[in-house]
Amino acid sequence: MAGEPQADCLFCKIVAGDVPATVVRETETVVAFRDITPQAPTHVLVIPKAHYPDAASLATAEPGLAADVLRVAGEVAEQEKTIDSGYRIVFNTGSGAGQTVFHAHAHVLGGRGLAWPPG
Repeated sequence: MAGEPQADCLFCKIVAGDVPATVVRETETVVAFRDITPQAPTHVLVIPKAHYPDAASLATAEPGLAADVLRVAGEVAEQEKTIDSGYRIVFNTGSGAGQTVFHAHAHVLGGRGLAWPPG
């Protein structure tokens, strides 16, 4: 069921504390932690504690929770001192777009020039 922890989900295991992560920010609804394969000097993942497979399903089911993810992403960018130089918030959806963990998550990237378009 959407929103419920999934036994085979890496991010659900991080939320439960069963898999370690370098947490940089946490609220009642969201956890932010460093990506283990960073693509920029700042690369933090911001995830809802509830399980949704992608950003669209999260926003449809719980728009307030989707807003929490975006709010915390902005707080992480400020905490990581990327506000002045700029940062990017990315949601990959589907394996063809690079999503490898099917639990909604935002990538907060910054600390270097970020060319557009990406990829």
